[in-house]
Amino acid sequence: MNMDKTREKDVNKTMEMDIANVLLTGEAIKRRIAELGEEITQDYQGSELLVLGILKGAVLFMADLIREIKLPLTFDFMAVSSYGASTYSSGVVRILKDVERSVEGVHILIVEDIVDTGLTLKYLKENLSRRNPESVKVVTLLDKPGRRKVDMIPDYNGFAIPDEFVVGYGLDFNQKFRNLPYIGVLKPEAYES
Repeated sequence: MNMDKTREKDVNKTMEMDIANVLLTGEAIKRRIAELGEEITQDYQGSELLVLGILKGAVLFMADLIREIKLPLTFDFMAVSSYGASTYSSGVVRILKDVERSVEGVHILIVEDIVDTGLTLKYLKENLSRRNPESVKVVTLLDKPGRRKVDMIPDYNGFAIPDEFVVGYGLDFNQKFRNLPYIGVLKPEAYES
């Protein structure tokens, strides 16, 4: 058992060595999510709300957010790909897993971890809007407006951040770093090869 804890500490230490600096602490994230939950609760009073998480990066954010939304709601997930193993979006969006229910006549709240170019969310909003929901809005934990390629402004935004490669709290590089309890800036040498 002690050997497992030692190995776990070594893995965490190795991951943290790749972090240049902590951009957002776990506490700051928790406070902002509570505020977002309160705002969303007020805005959707009396409505049927479908919270739609975008896999995999939004899972941690969504789990914490839905606990802060004080309304009856349902949730589902979609998986899309526009990055692959790259640090930049290709701009080509593929749906890997679609929502499993009809969205006709319901309010959809897309939960995203980060909005940078806006290409993925633009595609998703257009795709879902063609299915006749009552509305489609977006909540994102992080927004990088400096990288925007299309007109896409999230309806609810946790934090606007600079154009740096960030990981943690669900965000990854090559499927790693998602489990960090904060948002950190990844050192360039960790992803440049």
